[in-house]
Amino acid sequence: MSNIVLSASVRQNLLSLQSTADLLATTQERLSTGKKVNTALDNPTNFFTAQGLDNRASDISNLLDGINNGVQVLQAANTGITSLQKLIDSAKSIANQALQTTVGYSTKSNVSTTIPGATPADLRGTTSYASATAKSNVLYTGAAGGVTPVTGTAALGASLGSSAGTFTGTAALAADGTTALSGTATLVGTTASTTFGTPPADGDTITVNGKTITFRTGVAPSAQPTGWGLDASGHIATDGNGNSIIYQGTAAAPLATVNDVLTAIDLASGVKTATISAGAATFAVSGSAGPVGTLQVASSISGGGAVTLKSSTGADLSVTGKADFLKALGLTSATGAGNANVTANRSTTAGSLGTLVQDGSTLNIGGKTITFKNAQTPQSTASVATGYGVSGNVVTDGNGNSTVYIQSATLTDLLNAVDLATGVKTASIFNGAATISTTAGQIPSSVNSSGQLALSTGINADLSITGTGNALSAFGLSGNTGTATAFTAARTSGVGGISGKTLTFTSFNGGTPVNVTFGDGTNGTVKTLDQLNAQLQANHLTATIDANGVLTVTTVNEYASSTLGSTIAGGAVGGTITGVLAFTTAQPPVQDPVAQTARSNLVNQFNNILAQIDTTSQDSSFNGVNLLNGDTLKLVFNETGSSTLSINGVVFNAAGLGLSNLVNGVDFIDNGATNRVLASLNAASSTLRSQGSTLGSNLSIVQVRQDFSKNLINVLQTGSANLTLADTNEEAANSQALSTRQSIAVSALSLANQSQQSVLQLLR
Repeated sequence: MSNIVLSASVRQNLLSLQSTADLLATTQERLSTGKKVNTALDNPTNFFTAQGLDNRASDISNLLDGINNGVQVLQAANTGITSLQKLIDSAKSIANQALQTTVGYSTKSNVSTTIPGATPADLRGTTSYASATAKSNVLYTGAAGGVTPVTGTAALGASLGSSAGTFTGTAALAADGTTALSGTATLVGTTASTTFGTPPADGDTITVNGKTITFRTGVAPSAQPTGWGLDASGHIATDGNGNSIIYQGTAAAPLATVNDVLTAIDLASGVKTATISAGAATFAVSGSAGPVGTLQVASSISGGGAVTLKSSTGADLSVTGKADFLKALGLTSATGAGNANVTANRSTTAGSLGTLVQDGSTLNIGGKTITFKNAQTPQSTASVATGYGVSGNVVTDGNGNSTVYIQSATLTDLLNAVDLATGVKTASIFNGAATISTTAGQIPSSVNSSGQLALSTGINADLSITGTGNALSAFGLSGNTGTATAFTAARTSGVGGISGKTLTFTSFNGGTPVNVTFGDGTNGTVKTLDQLNAQLQANHLTATIDANGVLTVTTVNEYASSTLGSTIAGGAVGGTITGVLAFTTAQPPVQDPVAQTARSNLVNQFNNILAQIDTTSQDSSFNGVNLLNGDTLKLVFNETGSSTLSINGVVFNAAGLGLSNLVNGVDFIDNGATNRVLASLNAASSTLRSQGSTLGSNLSIVQVRQDFSKNLINVLQTGSANLTLADTNEEAANSQALSTRQSIAVSALSLANQSQQSVLQLLR
């Protein structure tokens, strides 16, 4: 090439054209690559700086994938915690259901004692009761004028002798119609002058004061029913209680007489008594053995045929039978087969009450019964029933129940019976005899000078007397109007029997020991049931009291399975009160099978939820990392590894949350056991919330670093681009300018060559 000689102008144009071509090539390369620095030769500083930025951006981009995975690991753990919290809430629901289920024990452990007279308003009860005196209306004797006050000797029934009721009929005739009827006249027979006019038919009856007299033809059987006896004549069989059978015999062989009929009537009315032994009956007129006039007057028939019926001193007489039969005795003018009635009322005297007591009347006092009986007081202790004893005209069972025999009883006998019922007096029974004595400190009932019964209430209970028959009114106990159905009076009571005494309970199942001092409710003392319960509450105990003053201290539902006073649970009773009152021994609680079955089912449901907690915690993983199963997540945030975050996992299965399977018969058995389960569930729930907060905080940090890394990559890549990227607008303009320059250079080169073309033309 050195041999080629170019003109200076051509050479200049050629150089210019080559320079333009080089620039154009550079421009085209920049346009094609988009970069103004493609190699280290273009700009070593920018090239290597941009390369460093790109490399760092690439490294951070690689780390960003790990950060993204870390976010998902945290999201998986957070999802697991959310599910675990729902399972814990379900377990709480089961535990709360157990609390609302019937307590698993039909009877809880308790101790009790009786405080006499105690009420919910005043637990102190009464130290003792004093008898109060209640007065009846004024009672008068049967003396003329009705204004003589009674004394203790006043008879409850009619006086012996003339005061008994009397009914005398008209003269009666024998069967011949002309001969006066005599007592020896037989009821049947063939001799008209000595035979009753209208004999009873076989099976006919007459009723005397509720007792039955039955007429039979023929003779008495050789053996009598158990308890019955036949008199020596063989005419009358009786049960000893007023019921009789009269054997009339036959017309050919008559037996019973009119006197036998009168004897049977007296047996029924109580005028006579029957003593039965080995099937034999012995009759006697009622009354006490003694001077003449102390026996009652029996029914009789006069020489003129007039029948006289007598009532007993203990009851009015009422005879009911066929009218024809009673008419034949001269006792009625009525005729026919229908019944007629004959009565004879007792009369009162100066020695009796103004109102006589009716047979069968009763007084009922505090559950005890006083019965008034129309009979003579048993004269022999051998005739008193086993377990009973006789004193005066009263037969008692020694427990306050008595029978008062009206035929001979007085007001003193009544008062003794009342005092036995109230406990003012006691009866000691031995061999059929009762020895009555006044209870220490008690004042017996009496009759005051005004004729009033001064009744002692006794100390056992307030006085309440009800009655049947005419007993209440006869004794002036039916009130001012005479219509009251009860006579009542309250005892005199003292101030609290346990006042000043202290009741203690040691700590029961971790409760606060109790020291309760009974008093008037001030200065820390306890008077009412509410005040007692306020002090027992902190020791997991509660108290009740019933109408009988029985104070019962019971465990609350939370500790229904515990035994009060046991070594394990505590709650032993003590204090100065135990020397005054006897507390029962606390027995173990009694399980309720139905309730326990329901609670057992809840235990099974609870355990199923714990199994789900275990599986849920194990499944809360992402890409093999489980923060709820103890794994650790380590995240690297920069290319040098100097910026990291380590997130330690937890073990959140049931055991890790402090939960364990419940045991039937141990857990949920009472509210206390259930509350302990609830406490562990609440602790587990708190742990989950705390860990959820920690995970949330870490997730926030990771997400911030995630966003930071993304933005940093963008910054690095933008910085790199700023160093190496070409300005396409500028390069496009350069390309256009260089193209123009190239065209001009070519034209210039052509012009420079034109002079040589002219020489060439000369050579042609």
